[in-house]
Amino acid sequence: MTISGMRPLLASALGGLLALGVTACGSEQAAQTEAAGTAEARARTDEKITVYSGRSESLVKPVLEDFQEASGITVEVRYGDTAQMAAQLQEEGSRSPADVFLAQDAGALGAVAEKGLFAKLPEEVLDKVPSAYRDEDGEWVGVTGRVRTMAYNTDQVPKDDLPESVFELTEPEWKGKVGIAPTNGSFQAFITAMRVEDGDEKTEDFLAGLKANDAQIREGNSQIVADVNSGRLASGLVNHYYVYELAKEEGTDVDALKARNHFFPNKDIGSLVNVSGVGVLDRADDDTDVREFVDYLLGTQAQTYFAEQTYEYPLIDGVDAAPGLPSLSSLNTPDIDLNDLDDLATTIRMIKESGLV
Repeated sequence: MTISGMRPLLASALGGLLALGVTACGSEQAAQTEAAGTAEARARTDEKITVYSGRSESLVKPVLEDFQEASGITVEVRYGDTAQMAAQLQEEGSRSPADVFLAQDAGALGAVAEKGLFAKLPEEVLDKVPSAYRDEDGEWVGVTGRVRTMAYNTDQVPKDDLPESVFELTEPEWKGKVGIAPTNGSFQAFITAMRVEDGDEKTEDFLAGLKANDAQIREGNSQIVADVNSGRLASGLVNHYYVYELAKEEGTDVDALKARNHFFPNKDIGSLVNVSGVGVLDRADDDTDVREFVDYLLGTQAQTYFAEQTYEYPLIDGVDAAPGLPSLSSLNTPDIDLNDLDDLATTIRMIKESGLV
């Protein structure tokens, strides 16, 4: 199935333009149009889409609410861990009530696409995003970019001691000093990318090395960064934007934090660029409503929100990254095809077998 074009603008928007007229006739027409728009908005309250979100409610709820208000389309959301949501979609198959999967990483999207559960997106949607950040078969598209980093405490880790490779974190000098979130989707996608880049054997050695080196386990990236900033952890493997979010929460500038981002150089896999993204289920009931939702995510308003409020990298032209963030092009990141990150099941098994969870 291919999802179709967007619905017309609300009649109330047209009513707003007509109201600019100053004649009595114009005012009467505007009032009639406004009434028609209100009636249409009431009629549209029965229209809805169901979103399975592997992204946390605190990050994406404002965007979903803005879309619902702008479109009149009700958004029913099920929140959960990205990997769990991907597994649930695969288990439900054609019986799933989901219309859309909003995922934390490309690996989860690829795992669902591999089962043939996604519809092919139209070219005009895919072309909004660079080819590196979308599915080669057109079944999912990136919404935001995120870079894997090492957050470190400036009091505990001198700048000259920062590692050049993530693989150095299994060495004795880092024993007990590195926080990880092994059940987090972004960590799992990073490990999958390591398997693609360096092979399963080296990846298994890395995981075993983290375990032997007393890696400090946390539930999520936010907790890791908070603990790094407070000094409870010396460092941790996270996505780049969590340091910026902590600064926002504390009402301070990011440079005032003890936690800083270290971007691994030399195309090291520790600086993987991944995406959050969206795929449309092949059984989606209303392709028009779903298409409107996808277009909204890739529109200026949502992309600006992600750039300014969650500090992720926007993926469309015309929207700048947040001030202070290095440009994606300036980072020496690994050349990983995100389409190759679909073997999530093997990665999860390897993490479990390492004893990290």
